[in-house]
Amino acid sequence: MTERKVPNFLIESNTGSNIKNIVGIVSGKGGVGKSLVTCLLANEMAKKGYKVGIMDGDITGPSIPKYFGLTEKATADSEGHINPVTTSNGIKVISMNLMLPKDDDAVIWRGPVIAGVVKQFYQDVNWGDLDYLFVDMPPGTGDVPLTVFQSIPIKGIVVAMSPSGLVEIIVKKALHMAKMMGKKVIGLVENMSYLECPDCGKHIEVFGTSTVDKIAEEENIDTVCKLPINPEISKLTEIGKISEVETNYLENITEKIETL
Repeated sequence: MTERKVPNFLIESNTGSNIKNIVGIVSGKGGVGKSLVTCLLANEMAKKGYKVGIMDGDITGPSIPKYFGLTEKATADSEGHINPVTTSNGIKVISMNLMLPKDDDAVIWRGPVIAGVVKQFYQDVNWGDLDYLFVDMPPGTGDVPLTVFQSIPIKGIVVAMSPSGLVEIIVKKALHMAKMMGKKVIGLVENMSYLECPDCGKHIEVFGTSTVDKIAEEENIDTVCKLPINPEISKLTEIGKISEVETNYLENITEKIETL
């Protein structure tokens, strides 16, 4: 049987954008820390001196602006293109919450409309010159992630997950979807992987036995990172200062991203 060819539906960014590399952050389900991983990866690449942007593709549950403490709203230029908002550490961000009158306004749209907005975030935003654009993808394997994979030239994906046997099945679904769409899997990040005892340094698996190494071996993925439960990261995230997080937990992933 011949391999099925994936149709090419790629769209182009506008003339105000020059994006070298696009990385998607995906998860099989919500609530595993996908947006946190997106922000931390963007932070680390910005610290390395790269020009970085974040596209918050989670239209119905956007959280990127809160993590960075962004209160300014996105604006439009004379041609109707959208200007992203810039964080304190120079990361350009576009998110649905930067366009709504109030942060808690509900977005009650069907899938095709949401997919269209995600495409607009890529096509109609003045991203300028970027070395890396990180796309915080909607969770799951539905029509919106499918649209992103088909229409935006993503070079590779990072899969966020949490330690659970149930999550293992869902993570594999996301991995298989990415591979079917011809997208390179950069690596896996297991969030809330363990809690480090402040007295003895022992790793305590609060949410169950880690499964990330097992999945990586079964799916032939050679890059794995484990994010611990870290009160300092939680605190800085809650007060909108995630840009101040100092961590090297994702070093294996960022090194791989630099080779795209």
